Amino acid sequence: MNTISLKMDDQMLGEIDDVVGKSNFSTRTEFIRTSIRDKLKKMTRDELIKEFMKGHGSIKRKTTDKDWEKAREEAVKELFEEKNWSLD
Repeated sequence: MNTISLKMDDQMLGEIDDVVGKSNFSTRTEFIRTSIRDKLKKMTRDELIKEFMKGHGSIKRKTTDKDWEKAREEAVKELFEEKNWSLD
């Protein structure tokens, strides 16, 4: 595991300390790691949806909202399986 250093203003650090004190996080580091993991998952999902939506409208047949939702779910599932990520 590599080490990085971060500079934060006192207000942000205080907010992190408040969350750590009120939650199940035992350290600032644990909170920051979890926050970064959550952000990476969200970005990946958003990118998948954006890429999926690029093709929206290019299909000639009528596709229902249910069909689109199923396709999005399958795309996310396939990507997460490929990357060995968890959807939890």
